[in-house]
Amino acid sequence: MRSASGIFFLILLILLLDAYVFQAFKALVRKSRYRKRLIMGFLSLTVLTVIGAFVFFYVDPALLGKPLRTLLFSMIIGLFFAKLVAAVFFLVDDLRRGVLWIGRKAIPARTHPVQASSESETISRSVFLSWVGFAAGGSLLGSLMYGFSNKYNYQVKKVPLSFSNLPETFRGLKVVHISDIHAGSLLDVPAVQRGVRMIMGLKPDLIVFTGDMVNDRATELLPLTDVFKQLQAPMGVYSILGNHDYGDYVRWPYQGVSKEENLQALIRLQESMGWKVLLNEHVILKKGEDAIALIGVENWSNKSRFPAHGRLSDAYQGTESVGFKMLLTHDPSHWDAEVCNAYRDIDLTLCGHTHGMQFGVEVPGLKWSPVQYLYKQWAGLYSSGNQQLYVNRGFGFIGYPGRVGILPEITLLELS
Repeated sequence: MRSASGIFFLILLILLLDAYVFQAFKALVRKSRYRKRLIMGFLSLTVLTVIGAFVFFYVDPALLGKPLRTLLFSMIIGLFFAKLVAAVFFLVDDLRRGVLWIGRKAIPARTHPVQASSESETISRSVFLSWVGFAAGGSLLGSLMYGFSNKYNYQVKKVPLSFSNLPETFRGLKVVHISDIHAGSLLDVPAVQRGVRMIMGLKPDLIVFTGDMVNDRATELLPLTDVFKQLQAPMGVYSILGNHDYGDYVRWPYQGVSKEENLQALIRLQESMGWKVLLNEHVILKKGEDAIALIGVENWSNKSRFPAHGRLSDAYQGTESVGFKMLLTHDPSHWDAEVCNAYRDIDLTLCGHTHGMQFGVEVPGLKWSPVQYLYKQWAGLYSSGNQQLYVNRGFGFIGYPGRVGILPEITLLELS
C-alpha cells in the first residue's frame, strides 16, 4: 500500500532532479540554433514524467491495464536513473568549481598570475564533464531500452555439482531449478511457452521452483496455468513460496478476496498444475534402496523488510537419518544466517529472489551487479565447507520489464 506522503516525496524528488539537470542542459545548448526547441523538449519530457507518475500511482491498475502500467513505470524509472547518473557528473563539477572559488577567495589574487588561463580551463572542464554526464545518462537509458528485448531471452546454465555423500543411484541426477516467475509480468504467453519447451528439452529427473510465482495476486497465474502444467519430471515438480506470493505489497481485500484467501488460491493453482508446494515440510525421494531429502521452507529472510514465514526446524525434522539433503528457500540471505550455522548437513541449498537485479555485467573474469552490495550471494554458485548454494537469476521479471547483462535463467544442475 502506497502512502500519499511517499508518492509526493517521489514526485518532488523527480522535480528537484530535473531542475538540477536542467541547469546543465541549458548551459550546453545555449549556443545551439535549436536552443528554444531543445529546452521545450526537455521541459515537455519533465511534465510527461510527472503526469505519468500521477497516473501510475493514482489510477486504478485494472483500468490502466498491465501493458500501460509497465510502460509508465519504465518511463519514470528509466528517465530518473538516467538523470541521476548524469547528475553525479554535474555534482562533481560543481564541487570542483566550488573548491576553486573558495581557493581564489582565500588566496590573494596576486598569487594567480595566470588567472585568465585558469578560468578558461575551468570552463572547458565544466563543458567536458557536462557532456560526459549526459553521455553516461544517455548510455544507461539506451541500455535499459535495449534490455526490453531480453526479458524472454532464457539462458540455460548447466552446473555440474559433485558430492561425496550422494547415493550412487542418484549420481547423474538432472535437476532443473527455476525461480521468480512473476506471472503478473509475463504478458507474452508464446514466449513463456518457448521457455517451458526449453526446460522439458533438458529431460530433467526433478524440477524445483524457489518462489515468487506471482507479483501479488493469485489470479495473475490463471493465463499461464496450462503452460506451466506442461512441466513434468519423473521425480516430480516441487515449489516453495517467495516474499511476493503472500500479497504483502497490495491493499486487501481485493474484489472480495482476502489476503489469506489469495494465498490459499495460489497454492491450489500450483497444485492444479501438478506441482507440490512444500510449506515448511520435506519429502523423501527414493531410487531403489537409496534416498535423498528435499526440504522446502516458506519465505525466510535475514533482511528486515522481507517476511520470515519459514520454519526450517519443522521442515528438517524427520530428515536426520537421510544422508543427502537439498533445501529450497527463496532468499539467499537465509543461507549464511541459519543454514550454514545450524544445519551443516544440508548439502545443497537452492534460492532465487535477487534476479541479479536484472542489470549488471557477466563476462569471463567479471561478474557485477548493484545487488551485490545488498546480498553477499546474489547469482550463481557459492560454497562454504562441504555445503553449496546456487542462486538462480530468475525466470521472470518485475518492475523494470527487461534485462541488461543478467538474463533470465533456467538452471540444469547435474549431480555426481
